[in-house]
Amino acid sequence: MIISYKSYYFFQLKFEVSNLINSFVILSYYDDILLLKNPKLLNIIGSRSFVSTSRINTSLQKNADPLINSSSKFEKKNRVSSYEQDLIKAKKSKVKLIKNKRKTSDHIEDVKLFINTSNNLLSHDLLNRSSAKLPKINAKNKKKHKLKVDIAEKNNILQDHFQSKPNISSLQSDKNIVLNEPLSIQDLSLKISVPEAEIITYLFLSKGISATINEVIDLTIIRCIAENYGFNLIESQSIRKIYNYKSQLTSISSLSIKRSPVITILGHVDHGKTTLLDAILKTNLVSKEYGGITQAISGYEIIWSYKLQKNKLIFLDTPGHESFSTMRLRGAQVTDIALLIIAMNDGLKPQTVEAINYINDMSLSCIVVITKSDILINNVSSIKQDLANYNILCEGYGGDIPIIEVSAINSKNIDLLLSKVCMLSNSKNFIANPQELAVGTILESYIDKKQGSIANVLIQNGTLKLGDIIASKNLYAKVKSITNASNIKIKSSGPSSIVKVLGFTNVPQAGSVFCVFDNEKSAKKYCFKHSNVKQLDVVLKSFNTRITLDTNLEIKQIRLLIKADTQGKLEAILNLLSKVPQSKVQINIIFAGIGNISNNDVQLAVATSSFILAFNVNILSHINSLLKKYRINFKVFNVIYHLLEYVEDIMLDLIEPAYDKVLIGNALVQTVFHMNTGYVAGCIVNEGKLNKKSYIHVYRNNSIVYEGSIISLKRVKNDVEEVIAINECGLMSDFELWQELDVIYAYDLVPKEKTL
Repeated sequence: MIISYKSYYFFQLKFEVSNLINSFVILSYYDDILLLKNPKLLNIIGSRSFVSTSRINTSLQKNADPLINSSSKFEKKNRVSSYEQDLIKAKKSKVKLIKNKRKTSDHIEDVKLFINTSNNLLSHDLLNRSSAKLPKINAKNKKKHKLKVDIAEKNNILQDHFQSKPNISSLQSDKNIVLNEPLSIQDLSLKISVPEAEIITYLFLSKGISATINEVIDLTIIRCIAENYGFNLIESQSIRKIYNYKSQLTSISSLSIKRSPVITILGHVDHGKTTLLDAILKTNLVSKEYGGITQAISGYEIIWSYKLQKNKLIFLDTPGHESFSTMRLRGAQVTDIALLIIAMNDGLKPQTVEAINYINDMSLSCIVVITKSDILINNVSSIKQDLANYNILCEGYGGDIPIIEVSAINSKNIDLLLSKVCMLSNSKNFIANPQELAVGTILESYIDKKQGSIANVLIQNGTLKLGDIIASKNLYAKVKSITNASNIKIKSSGPSSIVKVLGFTNVPQAGSVFCVFDNEKSAKKYCFKHSNVKQLDVVLKSFNTRITLDTNLEIKQIRLLIKADTQGKLEAILNLLSKVPQSKVQINIIFAGIGNISNNDVQLAVATSSFILAFNVNILSHINSLLKKYRINFKVFNVIYHLLEYVEDIMLDLIEPAYDKVLIGNALVQTVFHMNTGYVAGCIVNEGKLNKKSYIHVYRNNSIVYEGSIISLKRVKNDVEEVIAINECGLMSDFELWQELDVIYAYDLVPKEKTL
């Protein structure tokens, strides 16, 4: 049973202090929760049906005597047994006499202070009686005194432990948890510092849900659990606590040199990030993008002259679509200078706010770039005010963050922007040591059908050379090939450079740090430390083991087999699909991987009746023949939201249609005929009309006796589509218990829009 730290003194009054040490176990230093282990104490408290700390305290104040009386027998027995046990221990143990009388008196004063504090909290005299029994120090009662001193020491230890606990008021102020995706019970337990067993028990007793620690629960259930334990669930796209490891990659030494800055372009989708990059690089990258949106993190280099010196600038272009949040985070983690892109006509949008959160949380150097300044609308003052609300203070608004209006179409202020970047880079003085072994970040990874696993890496310190032993998490390899941004093979590459590395036997995890080691033994040791790294299978499991509140319903499933060209895009697809509501139809991802569709993929799809979804992947001719032969549903996509729309359409098709009933008329049964094909109700239409496609309710004595559809509608002997008031007709349905004076209400069924 879980009680709060505030209720500690209530239970302290029920038992001797010496027993309290064995009755409580602290679960977390970051939450005011204690676990009650004494089974007898569990029975007493459980019988009172207390739900919360406040109710315990309220009930205690109102009904203190009955509660004490109901358990007085147990208290007496417990006090006697505790005293006798401690006395026996004191007799058996060879405790040295306390030589310092002053120290002894201090112990006694601590005991009295502890007792008085308890009395003041609950106005109870139980511990006063215990205090009154403490004997004075003399030669005759030294043994009893040693026992009391031992108890006092336990009390002091217990008090010191609770005093070292964080302030209760400060803990209560940190009751908000930020989530934007389903979690496993194990992960939720770590987040709110509540044992997995306690959460599982709560789900079983309150919701009737039987779950294990590895099963994933929806946000609706997480909200119920959080509220039960006093937390407030906040759904947010921002990631507040971000680990920034750039500072650990570079050590200052006499061999350190100035390096080129890494500039990451961040902002909302369709705010002109890639168009701006085209204006800087004098390229046409936009025309090569499917759907006109960036769907990968890409690196580019440019040489720019500033104050008669040539400066190499490294630009990272990040996607702005909401599903690529992992890529944006990856770009923010490795950047030196962030360009916050805001369109003049749009202002701040969700992904703009997400980028601002990254800038604030990581304390990144930033330049605000307002694009599309060639349009007639001027929202600069409004944008500055909105930025100030998010603690981004621009020049002229009480801050020192540069803000530049640019136009990629007519190259307005592009030179000014690049000069500002160089000036900011010089002031920050970014350095690196090219003599050290290379360290950096894997930006992206994929499989090339001819070469194998390839990693796009950013070298942040040191120099990467051919033949180096490179390791990333649980993988290590020997560098076989290095290709620079111009697609030229090179033998080595220094700090602040983006290169393609060939050599990994498997696809390394995008976003992970890589290190170069002197020998293979050191690399193996490094990989062993990361041998328990979570792989993509854990993400897939969250789809296939998700639990919702609709446990009593037979939820339909769609089975998907997903292939993408890069790991980053696969992450984005899974991230996007994880946010699709699955209370009516559940997504079951049988397999997800990178590379082209293989024979094994086709066989797996046949065995599991799965859809195959390919993203930026080529379908080979013999694979295409197999897909047609086995009539497998497959589709290739180049734009991520097209894939999402396709999956949602499949899910909607599986949902049974729902209808709104619109009353169109009523009729009265005058006679009933028996025909060879069934029973016919002879009716007269009183109001409105009866339609052959109508849905009818049959009432008898104001109670409904039938609901269903009309099978046949006749006027005289002719089949008709409808009969209007006031006319007679014959009506047949699968209802055979017609009686005279039955009332028929006819409805048109208007289909509702299907929702997930």
